Amino acid sequence: MSTLTRFRSGALTPFDWSGLSLFPFLSPSIRLEEFLEGDTYTIRAELPGIDPAHDLSVMVAEGELRLHAERLTKREEKTRSEFHYGTLYRGIPLPVGAKLDTVTAEYADGILTIKMLVGEPEKLGKTIPVTVVPAKAGKKVAEK
Repeated sequence: MSTLTRFRSGALTPFDWSGLSLFPFLSPSIRLEEFLEGDTYTIRAELPGIDPAHDLSVMVAEGELRLHAERLTKREEKTRSEFHYGTLYRGIPLPVGAKLDTVTAEYADGILTIKMLVGEPEKLGKTIPVTVVPAKAGKKVAEK
C-alpha cells in the first residue's frame, strides 16, 4: 500500500498534512458549537464513543456549564490514531440571563445537545432605602 496522497491540485506528496493542527496540545478536547435561536441557547458537543450513562457528567456551577467525559481505549494494534482517549473536559461560560432551571441535556449519535432558555438578566443588586432619623430634641452638639 502506498503512503502517497493525491491532493486537489493533483500533486503527490508522501504525507497528508491538510488535517494536522500546528498546535495539537492547544486544541480543545471536546469540540462544540453553540448558537441562540430566539430565547433558546443551544450547545452541541462532539462526544463519540462514550457511554453517556456511565462516562458523562454535565454540571452547571459558578456561571459555567461543565462537561466531563471519559473515553477508554481498547488495546488493539493500531498504526495511527487521532482519537482522544482518557479524560475529556470543557467549561463553557453561560450567557447572561441563562435560566438554569430550564437546562436539558440529550445524547444521540455521538452528539450531546444541551438547551436552556435565556431571558433578561436578573438584577445583581438591591437598592436599600436609607431612613433619615431626626435629631433628638434637647441634645447638645459639642462645639469646637
